Amino acid sequence: MAEIKANAESLVPKFKFERLLNQDQAGRRTSLYGTIDSQPALLVLERAPFPSSIDYLGAVPGSLRALKNLGANDVYHWYLGNSGEVNIGSNTAQEGSETSDSAFADLKINLIFPCTEKHIKKYSKQGVRFVTETPATYRDRVRPFMAAQRAAGRLNWAFNIIEGRSEVEDVIYRTPFGQSEGDEGFLLLPDLNWDRKTVDALHLLGLVERRDIWSLRDLRRKHIPWLRHMKTKFIEATTSVYPALEADQLKLYVHYQPTYYHFHIHIVHVQLEAGATQATGKAVSLDGIIEQLENMRGDDEAGMDSVTLCYTLGEASDLWIDVFKPLKREEQQKTGTASQSQ
Repeated sequence: MAEIKANAESLVPKFKFERLLNQDQAGRRTSLYGTIDSQPALLVLERAPFPSSIDYLGAVPGSLRALKNLGANDVYHWYLGNSGEVNIGSNTAQEGSETSDSAFADLKINLIFPCTEKHIKKYSKQGVRFVTETPATYRDRVRPFMAAQRAAGRLNWAFNIIEGRSEVEDVIYRTPFGQSEGDEGFLLLPDLNWDRKTVDALHLLGLVERRDIWSLRDLRRKHIPWLRHMKTKFIEATTSVYPALEADQLKLYVHYQPTYYHFHIHIVHVQLEAGATQATGKAVSLDGIIEQLENMRGDDEAGMDSVTLCYTLGEASDLWIDVFKPLKREEQQKTGTASQSQ
């Protein structure tokens, strides 16, 4: 048994790379073709889960190599970094070249500093609930909750981008700020969760200038031409900056509930594997919203505030704690009272 194991472990170091076959899982799994002892071989490399060892995790931040900042805005910072050395042979790595440290970055790092209790809750392990938001629940409970969140000043980072105070160099398309006719103004830039290199994992963010639309709930039939115009401009800008992409390789969606209450659109590569943020109960197709508005009864003021929406919520989220958990208790009490009276 020991001999078989030793023979198996000796194979990988002998692998001679010939070509890249595929990258998936947003670049976390790579399939390589090559040879071992002149025989054809296929090697699949996949990121292993981070160890849970306290000693390991405590040492990681101080052991990173070639840390490169990709941007900073308010309390948010993001980087690429190397977790270990890569032997690239005798060639000297030149900054900006294929063999530079940045070409071997194996970690995408987000830093929130200083963070709040809200950030801690969002990134902590928690149970998930599936909730139903009726038009009445939205009007009486959720809309006031949204207003309170906006009043707390949690949109400063977004306004910094929109008004050109930060991430100016990252913007790949925008209408002239404050100069657009009507409500046209919007811009497009990389999402902070994208490494800005892996095209199959492309993730861009479209932000609008106008502040009267907090979420898809504020969209009405009168906004259909505006939504179509933005979709066209965002696709044109994306395929212009990334010419390897075609329009039918992109999908556009919005979140409900969104992380922050200022209307924005996500533009991603169709091959980006759907995680929690693209799953049913979180992501809503922009085309689907437009079609729903088109088929809605009523005049141009008819809108998404009149439909029932179902989605997932983390148990540590303020919306669950402040709105839906109390609402559930109220409904249970009503049901219990009704049962006792029968």
